[in-house]
Amino acid sequence: MKKILLLTLGLVLSSSLYAKVKVYPLQSPVLEEKFQTIIVNRALEKLGYEVEPIQEVAYEVAFQTIGQNAKSKDVYFMADNWDPTQVNMYNSAGGDKKLYRKGVYVPNCAVGYLVDKETADKYNIKYISDLKDPKLAKLFDIDGDGKADLTGASPGWEVVEQINHHIKAYGLKNTIDHKQGEYSAMIANTIARYKSGKPILYWSWTPYWVSGKLVPGKDVVWLQVPFSDNKSGKDTKLANGANFGFEIQTQRIVANKSVEKNYPDIAKLFSIMKLNPNDLSAQSTLLSKGENKDKDINRHVDMWLKANKALFNSWVNEAKKLQ
Repeated sequence: MKKILLLTLGLVLSSSLYAKVKVYPLQSPVLEEKFQTIIVNRALEKLGYEVEPIQEVAYEVAFQTIGQNAKSKDVYFMADNWDPTQVNMYNSAGGDKKLYRKGVYVPNCAVGYLVDKETADKYNIKYISDLKDPKLAKLFDIDGDGKADLTGASPGWEVVEQINHHIKAYGLKNTIDHKQGEYSAMIANTIARYKSGKPILYWSWTPYWVSGKLVPGKDVVWLQVPFSDNKSGKDTKLANGANFGFEIQTQRIVANKSVEKNYPDIAKLFSIMKLNPNDLSAQSTLLSKGENKDKDINRHVDMWLKANKALFNSWVNEAKKLQ
């Protein structure tokens, strides 16, 4: 009887301890990242933690906030650290000294430049460097200055520097303009332009809902680069010989450093969670069909949890061993 009472008391105290911990999920305004973030939230709740509402902030703000709370008793995390693209943001926020990052949440994410397939096939455009030809570049001119208008990244994203670096490295400064702005708005305009039958040139990534609207190989094609010229100095050529100019990306969970010592169960959870990129692509397709409200995304998460119950429970059960 005494053992049962002690065990019960221990569970109550344990639950009380977790309830006092504040868990702050941070997420960029990129809508697709909410799905991944909510899945992490659900796992944390299964461990007994109360999770605060998701705070949407710029990537840089998320990194700085997490780093500034390196010694906090609360938990701050972001489920979508694009590695290696965001290496500078990671290091600027304190790197491994202030941040906890183990494991890979989403592997094999592609990044690169795309054009509509019709124009690419008609003019034999295969490389971004083909647009050094002013006649080819003019095909993608929107504002009338004779240069190709590349739908690029949002200001503040680290990839902005890499895109600008490519434009210089491949001799495209006189023929390509890197258009920056709020990405979701720009890509919506790009899709509208495609639907009107006009050529398009844009930067994007997978998994992302755009690939459900502009299907690679059917509607659009990836452009290669003539040689590797990455700011990191790393070779971007793939095993099959293709070279899209960017390293293959992974999405990783980043948290404040104190999580590793204070909450080994959370640290373990963050290190072992892994999603299939195909699942993200499927969810992105649902977003592209108008299922993009919070209630829709939570329903998508419910569907995913039902289909992947054993996998999800294995993460939670493994983490619980450290409580």
